[in-house]
Amino acid sequence: MTNIAIIGAGPAGIEAASILAQHTHVTLFEKEEYTMANIHDKALLFPDFSAAEDLATELDSKLESSNIELRLGTAVTGLDKTADGWRLTDSKGNTHDFRFVLLATGYNVFDAHHKEELGYGIYRGVMTSLELEKMIREERIINVNGDQPKQVTFLQCVGSRDEKSGNHYCSKICCVTAVKQAIEVKKLSPSTDVYVFYMDLRMWGQGFEEMYRLSQEKYGINFVRGRISEAASTYDNRIQIKAEDTLMGVPMNLNTDLLVLMVGMCASDGTKQLSKAAGIDGPYGFAQSQSEHLSDNLTSQGGLFVAGACKRPMSINDTIQDARAAAVTILKSIQE
Repeated sequence: MTNIAIIGAGPAGIEAASILAQHTHVTLFEKEEYTMANIHDKALLFPDFSAAEDLATELDSKLESSNIELRLGTAVTGLDKTADGWRLTDSKGNTHDFRFVLLATGYNVFDAHHKEELGYGIYRGVMTSLELEKMIREERIINVNGDQPKQVTFLQCVGSRDEKSGNHYCSKICCVTAVKQAIEVKKLSPSTDVYVFYMDLRMWGQGFEEMYRLSQEKYGINFVRGRISEAASTYDNRIQIKAEDTLMGVPMNLNTDLLVLMVGMCASDGTKQLSKAAGIDGPYGFAQSQSEHLSDNLTSQGGLFVAGACKRPMSINDTIQDARAAAVTILKSIQE
């Protein structure tokens, strides 16, 4: 029986595998045909604006170990407890037995189609933060007519802190991502006016508050405490927004070329399915650890561990640190 299986070849799965492989054999399952889907869709990382692809390349190099068996294009569809450990069933109908399993199935972004009042999927000028990230990666910010936009508007907390969507939690990274993207829009299109609508700004990380100040003082980005209630298309393919400035207590109507929805983090389909099958499903479909304080990589099921954003929204840095902790926890269990 192979010692350890890791489900998910994102930053958590890869980092944990690289540490564990120094001591034992690891089998790493990934449903996609490539690793780190949630990094390859990024352009730049906060707060240092480093290239996401550079991080992906560095993480991929950690898989160059004879003790790591990488199985791409192989989703794990079943996770069952056995007398000696865990039995995994993959998307090809094969079963595999392991003593230990690390769940590192990451996250999905909120499906903005569920917010019909904002016009996503209806009006071409409404996009998600991931779609804007692609424009930034290509270094070309354009409106639906192919022109440089006169105005770009960001809306925070789409699918997070939202009773209507059922997600009451904060996704943690949306605020700083909006600041990063707003700066990038101004760098690529200096004459474009940029507005960010927010409930409240949560600049929780080192260097984040400084980046927020820079966005205002150097790039002239406008932050509006308020909510957008409705979006509609105009005759010239712009987006008409109805909103409220909650600081001033006044309604707002404005036209923008692009409305960018900052979509929050949700439990991935794999996280929902496998955590439920294993009996560790928690709030909102995320996997439940034993304790967030002293046993955050352990679960209520012996031999089953969790790491990264399958537990809750995390930044990439937090995810990698958590994966290292998970690897140490598994090694300790092996020795017991």
